[in-house]
Amino acid sequence: MRARLDQHFLTDPLAVGRIAGAVPVSGRRVLEIGPGGGILTRALLDRGATVIAVEIDGSLVSDLQVRFADEIAAGRLILLHGDATRCDLPAFDIVVANLPYSASSPITFRLLSIGFEVAVLMYQWEFARRMLTPAGMPDTSRLSVMVQTYAKVKPLLELPPEAFSPPPEVWSMVVRLTPTDPPVPIHDHMAYADLVRVLFSHRRKTIRNCLKSARGIFGSDLIDDLIESLDDATLAMRPENLSLEAFAEMSNALADRE
Repeated sequence: MRARLDQHFLTDPLAVGRIAGAVPVSGRRVLEIGPGGGILTRALLDRGATVIAVEIDGSLVSDLQVRFADEIAAGRLILLHGDATRCDLPAFDIVVANLPYSASSPITFRLLSIGFEVAVLMYQWEFARRMLTPAGMPDTSRLSVMVQTYAKVKPLLELPPEAFSPPPEVWSMVVRLTPTDPPVPIHDHMAYADLVRVLFSHRRKTIRNCLKSARGIFGSDLIDDLIESLDDATLAMRPENLSLEAFAEMSNALADRE
């Protein structure tokens, strides 16, 4: 089998069972992104979930419509043909999905913005490792800061390429995301996201120089006032040195001055 549209189908039945059983799904509305051949879909349905499956590949949608005709007719499976990064999504409680590697970041950010009770998501191993890196570490990234601001991340399972067909070139990791309140209340979530993005766009520069690069986004007066309010030690740091609290406080300072 050849990979299409970044598709690597999970075939290991033990892994499927562990993923589908990672959180209670009976009686819940579960969003599955990229059902592929439906092996995880079946496991979720068998555990009593109502599944909302979003599949970008039209040929797979046709196959799934045949395979799960009874479940679709009974309303236990809602099958959508679309791109999960931007298509309309019905209400859901939980997310359980083997995410396409190339769209992992935008889908994750979108899910966090929509909200959910808990998510069990499979990622490329390196992507998941970056997500798990705490703030203040050399490998801290925009991804880890943004995810850990809004959710607790717990690794659940690592899978070798042989667990998939066709096998990817890398290992995969399943993690559990549980939404949580930010460590410091964030006054403007868009401003926070913009600040984190621009700081990590210049991660080898000091905070002082990173902020100067943000004048085009926030305006010179706001940035100059923020720089003036920060101590020299903070201004000499780099983005990966900052705590989650520091990102939030800087963002709030910008939002409150607008």
